[in-house]
Amino acid sequence: MAFRRALGPFDATMVVVGGIIGSGIFILPSVVAQRLPTSGLVLGAWIAGGGIAIAGAFAFAELATLIPHAGGEYVYLREAYHPLVAFLFGWASLLMIQGGGLGAVAITFSQYALRLTGRSGANAAIWASVAIAVVAAVNIVGVKPGSRLLNLLVLLKLGALAALIVGGLLFSPATPVSAPPPPAAAPGVLVAFGAALVPILFAYGGWQSVNILAEETREPTRTLPLALMAGTAIVIAVYLLANVVYLQALGHDGLAATMTPASDAVRRIFGPRADGLIAAAIAVSAFGFLDLTLLAQTRIYYAMGSDGSFLPALGRLHPRFQTPALAILLQAAWGIVLVLTGTFGELVDSVVFGDWIFFGLTVAAVFRFRSRVPVSNREPGAFRTPGYPILPALFVLAALLVVASAIHSNPRRSGIGALLLATGVPVYFVSARQRWLSR
Repeated sequence: MAFRRALGPFDATMVVVGGIIGSGIFILPSVVAQRLPTSGLVLGAWIAGGGIAIAGAFAFAELATLIPHAGGEYVYLREAYHPLVAFLFGWASLLMIQGGGLGAVAITFSQYALRLTGRSGANAAIWASVAIAVVAAVNIVGVKPGSRLLNLLVLLKLGALAALIVGGLLFSPATPVSAPPPPAAAPGVLVAFGAALVPILFAYGGWQSVNILAEETREPTRTLPLALMAGTAIVIAVYLLANVVYLQALGHDGLAATMTPASDAVRRIFGPRADGLIAAAIAVSAFGFLDLTLLAQTRIYYAMGSDGSFLPALGRLHPRFQTPALAILLQAAWGIVLVLTGTFGELVDSVVFGDWIFFGLTVAAVFRFRSRVPVSNREPGAFRTPGYPILPALFVLAALLVVASAIHSNPRRSGIGALLLATGVPVYFVSARQRWLSR
């Protein structure tokens, strides 16, 4: 049984936008301002982060046209390196990258949703679990219902950000300009700029989600590169304009002094009664992430089951809905366990460590495939990464920077991530042995 090719260019673009824009743009700009001394450097860092994101999107677009199969990164890593590398990516995705993220974002959604409905005293974990279960049911019924829900949530999210941006550009009151800080030495600025890129690159992560849905996309070799370019460009524009508004409404010092820049900017622009706008935007954004995780990321476990590296049942599609129902249920169940036990927090800090290891390896795979399948042997019009080999090399270096920074800033959490990765090695070899014995 094959997947149903139900997603068009608009659907795929919304997957890219929804995969990138989460709660980060509402919170992380203050962290960036704390690490850089001037507004110009802050905006420059967001531009640099956007450049790195588009370089990654270019590489993933080339990989999507070369190997347009369900599973995205998992398939690229398997074909470029070794099935063990791909398995460890899927293992890390299930346990910490997607599992920890799913639990944390479900709690975020329930907290803000309960606040909006005046029930902030209710049990957030219970409602977070209900949200995961509801989204899982929608995505089991079909890829199109899951995609339609995602499209609606992404448009609502963009609408809230558009209100913030337009209101800020047109109506933001003048902010007193503080005296510029004394110029720092060049090495100090470079170190600070590198530190600021870490939260920025975290905020820009997520464009790769659409590659995982390659077998459910119409004309994937044409649609996926288009969606990756358009979706990433939309996010870069939104992020830059949002930061312009934050800086205009709060000033550099004000932005650096708050942990809730979006809420503070909205209050300054629209008045204290507008707090609900940001609370609603964060709730919608979080719910969209839940939907995207169960819509796209579960296809990784489907690919693992299909090639026999993990539970074979995960590689079967629902006979009626043509969705990887068991893979969706597995991810949803693990997310609910993490929510109800409160252990998702132990994994969230390991997400950046694990995610960017595999980001770097995946983009580096472009070099391996260029030598194995020369461009001259590919189909006419197949997407090729612009600026090769410089742009993918710069992305790989950026990934190394993020991983090194994650280890330096939180060695304990990074150690947890490394330990979870290591537990996947014996699981892989047990699965491989069972596969060999069944032949």
